[in-house]
Parts: sequence; structure tokens; C-alpha cells
Amino acid sequence: MSYTTTLTVDQSPAEVFAAVTNVRGWWSAEIEGATAAAGDEFDYHMKDLHRCRIRVTEVVPDRQVTWLVLDNHFGFTADKTEWIGTTLTFEIAETGSGTEVRFTHHGLVSAYECYDVCVNAWGFYVGTSLWELITTGTGRPNANGRHQVPEEAVTR
Repeated sequence: MSYTTTLTVDQSPAEVFAAVTNVRGWWSAEIEGATAAAGDEFDYHMKDLHRCRIRVTEVVPDRQVTWLVLDNHFGFTADKTEWIGTTLTFEIAETGSGTEVRFTHHGLVSAYECYDVCVNAWGFYVGTSLWELITTGTGRPNANGRHQVPEEAVTR
């Protein structure tokens, strides 16, 4: 099974879409490259713990964003390449209780050595930082080498 988490907010699909594509506002202020249009590629890095290159493969305004992991390196696993070839989707839909964001990291499976750390990190970045960016206008991305996820979640 792939990792999925869902959140519901009062904001419109357009506001949610704007936040999702503002990757510097919720994941890392140090993202390098464009992040909003199909074909864009960007680099993420977090100290020596994690770096990856991602291509935006699909953008349906106010409805969906899909990424493909082109390259990946973890500094805390034996297999440094666990994410390569996985995809990440943000599905946005209006519901009776607000706008739902369903994030799925397709291919992030429990057999991966990084699984627990990645689940904790995505839980923070999507469930807290992205949620705060959508609902308050300010997320909690990592910046200047500082990691917002509790250190024990990264190093265990």
C-alpha cells in the first residue's frame, strides 16, 4: 500500500491549489526550480539527510498536481534510491464539508527502510505545514538547514 493522507479545509479549491503549488511555502524554502507547471523540475535538499529531483508531470488547475521522483538520495538508509520512480499526487475536490486534499505518495511502501521517517515527515509537511499555509497563509517549511519535523522522527 502507498502512503495516503487527507485533510479538509474551508478554503476554495483554487486557494488549495495555489498553496499546493507553492512548495516553498510548505515543504522547503530552499527548493530550487519551478514547481507549478507540468514539465517543471525542482530540487529538494535537507542537510545531508535527503535530496531529490522531482518533475511536475500533471497539473489540472484547482483539481490535481502530480509529481515524479527522478532522482533521490537518503543519508540514513542502506538503499539511497528508495523514492526513485515513485509518484506523488495531490487530489483536490469540493465536498459537503469543505475542500478535500488527498495526498498520496504512490510507491512509498512499508518495506522501504525510510518508510517510518517519510510517513512522519509527510504527516508534518502535508498535515501541518500545508494545512497551515492553506488556512492561515503561512506554512512551516524547512529553511536554512533547519528541519521542522521533530529530530527523533528524522534520525530513528
